[in-house]
Amino acid sequence: MSAQLVAKIVAFVLYLGFMIYIGLRSAKNNNSPKDFFLGGRKVGPWVTALSAEASDSSAWVLMGLPGLCYLGGIKETVWTALGLIVGTYLNWLFVAKPLRKSSIAFDDAITIPNFFSKRFNDKSHILTVVSAFFIVFFFTIYTASGFVACAKLFRSVFGLNYYIGLVIGLVVILTYTILGGYLAVCTTDFLQGALIFVAFVISSIVIIVSLGGIGSAVDQASQFNAFALAGKFGEELKNAFSGNASFGLFSGISAFSWGLGYFGMPHIIIRFMGIRSNQDVKKARRIGTSWMLISYIGTFIIGTLGTVYLAGGDLSNPAMLLTGGAQETVFSETMLKMYPAFIAGLFLCAILAASMSTADSQLLSASSSISFDIYKGIINKDADEKKVLLISRISVLVIALIAFGLCFLPNNNSIFGLVSYAWAGFGATFGPLVLLSLFWKNCTKEGAIAGIIGGGVTVVVWHNLASLGGIFSLYEIVPGFIVCLLLTVLVSLFTKKDEEVLAAFDRYKAIAD
Repeated sequence: MSAQLVAKIVAFVLYLGFMIYIGLRSAKNNNSPKDFFLGGRKVGPWVTALSAEASDSSAWVLMGLPGLCYLGGIKETVWTALGLIVGTYLNWLFVAKPLRKSSIAFDDAITIPNFFSKRFNDKSHILTVVSAFFIVFFFTIYTASGFVACAKLFRSVFGLNYYIGLVIGLVVILTYTILGGYLAVCTTDFLQGALIFVAFVISSIVIIVSLGGIGSAVDQASQFNAFALAGKFGEELKNAFSGNASFGLFSGISAFSWGLGYFGMPHIIIRFMGIRSNQDVKKARRIGTSWMLISYIGTFIIGTLGTVYLAGGDLSNPAMLLTGGAQETVFSETMLKMYPAFIAGLFLCAILAASMSTADSQLLSASSSISFDIYKGIINKDADEKKVLLISRISVLVIALIAFGLCFLPNNNSIFGLVSYAWAGFGATFGPLVLLSLFWKNCTKEGAIAGIIGGGVTVVVWHNLASLGGIFSLYEIVPGFIVCLLLTVLVSLFTKKDEEVLAAFDRYKAIAD
């Protein structure tokens, strides 16, 4: 075993061990479901902001988007990043304070289905069941993307078998999520977000300097693009670059519409419910938006300039090409070339951090829907807190194993593809309803149920018709969001209003921040 390999292994072991240690330390603070799922609503702005953005960004920011840049998808990456930055800022601006306040006002709701149920006085539990179903469905797909990222990273860095990498990611994420709950997830996400930030900033500077400055780096990247379009690097890259060169109206709308997803992401907006106070929201918004802006600039630089950096300035060398899906490893390959083994290992933990920070948050949100909303809310209302915590941990395990199984299915090894599907699912299924719940008094339970089902079904159907092209090439979040919004509003207008719900909404709006 070479000294370089040992150094990388040491870096990874230290990092993974520290994550598990945080889980063990946090376990003693989980005395109730509120502690396990919301950290007792006592998390500060720095941890809340970086935790929200780290769990949001996931490994696709370090693998999926750089891979897209590598293939010449510069326009798509820019518009996607712009949509996400605008979306996250507006989410913090319009949703954070009202959601925290309303979740407390409506009988101290601690999960999204729980909030919907209490907001609309859903004694039938239909809204709870429908919400929980779509949360578990889309989170299972989303979690699978994190496991795929772990597997690709271990294969790129250590040459490990893809499936062994899947198992390692599964074990580590499960360990600290099951033990530590929300506080462990937020603490690890804070550290992971900081690591991702440092890796992007330093590596972007190094890659620009090594290529002779910004002007020289851009010229070399443009030359690579021209060679690829001319077919010099083979048909695969030629087709990929040709496809990205035909970026049109639908492509622009699809890319920018990623920003709509934020309003319906349970694992992100749950951070708003758990922040210490509304006074901390403004500071958290600034921290989170700044983190995203700088991180996406890093994604763009490393993905775009990684083409020529890996070639060492020799664009005639075909050995440096990343093809056959390996484009999503451009960040890891760049780190391995750029730094000594131990430093590279630490920075590559940023990819592992991104994968884990998303997967842990998703597992926690999905398990809360099963244990708290379904088990405690419907099946066994008299269950004590220890029983609910046990069901929560069992749910984390089961959902993780199902997501693990999805990774073995054909065509499920694209990080960007898996994230794109799940992101659209949450944005279209819950986004409009979250906004209407907070700002429209006359929204009804029947409208909420219709909107959730309509949005979720539209996303699934549209996604599976994408191969037909034409209108179906539009990102499924757009039609799904529109259908959910229209159905919720129209059905609410034509259904009877619950006087108790209207009075509760007035009381919530009257509460001062």
